Amino acid sequence: MSRPLRERLEEALSSASKADRVIATYMLAEMSSLPFETAASLAAKVEVSEPTVGRFCKTIGYNGFKDFKSNLKKETGDAPWLIGERLSDLQDRTKAGEDQLTRGLELEMASLIAVYEMAHSPEWDRVVKRLAKSKNVYATGFQTERGMAQIFVNQLQYLREGVHLVDLANGSFAEVLASDDPDATLIIFEARRYSRSAQKLAKEAKAIGIPVTLVTDPYCDWGHEVTDEIFVVPTSFNLFWESTAQMASLANLLVNGVFIELGPQVEKRMNKIAKLYGSFTGHVGDPEFSRAEGLNKPSKNNHNKSKKEV
Repeated sequence: MSRPLRERLEEALSSASKADRVIATYMLAEMSSLPFETAASLAAKVEVSEPTVGRFCKTIGYNGFKDFKSNLKKETGDAPWLIGERLSDLQDRTKAGEDQLTRGLELEMASLIAVYEMAHSPEWDRVVKRLAKSKNVYATGFQTERGMAQIFVNQLQYLREGVHLVDLANGSFAEVLASDDPDATLIIFEARRYSRSAQKLAKEAKAIGIPVTLVTDPYCDWGHEVTDEIFVVPTSFNLFWESTAQMASLANLLVNGVFIELGPQVEKRMNKIAKLYGSFTGHVGDPEFSRAEGLNKPSKNNHNKSKKEV
């Protein structure tokens, strides 16, 4: 049975050349970002040559960087789903007296900071402008991330028209892919294990010229090839289950960015939607009858006038 990657890297720290130790150190520290690296990008970050990266991969037992990434995917692809091992590990560490919640809180705070840092990037500005100015905005999520997309759409609809939650029921995504809309944009929320439809939809949309933004976790190794922007959100917080809570924070920041981009003009639409909601649904503390009924109900003066006329 082949040895785990982490074990190979740790061994390289003590026995490899200086350049190899630099590469091994970086890989151990940035394991979650390795799926998004190329040999060239990795070489640039650790300041070695691209061939050196390839030779290092051979040194630790792979046929090259491509083979290294293939095995990396095998090792990390289903890690969150190894339920028995993760549960046992969590129980053992808790019994040993480790404060799991405190560590989780530290990780979540660091993750939130990382999300806010994304909001200062050129990619972020580009996405916000598209979400504000494109004629049609399509958003979707698969599996549990469906709810994330729903919340994002509902909030964005308060600010502008032309915002749609992609229909998953028809099985063709025709509203996006067959619309012949030259001014549309697509945003996808997805975390592993990834729906095949997410990758397929992103690929097809980009192929016909629709800008695609993907909000995903650190394990997605296919996103860069099929999107225009990818926002990678940490999801491991020392808990039993992966958490996509920070995706919601990112979505809220995107909506806030659109609000700033559109400016005061959004007030008229927000008031209109609030009035419609009050008419059809209402809020706690509203009168017992709906606003719509109130508008149609004769006033007291008109009622008395009618009695006198009779």
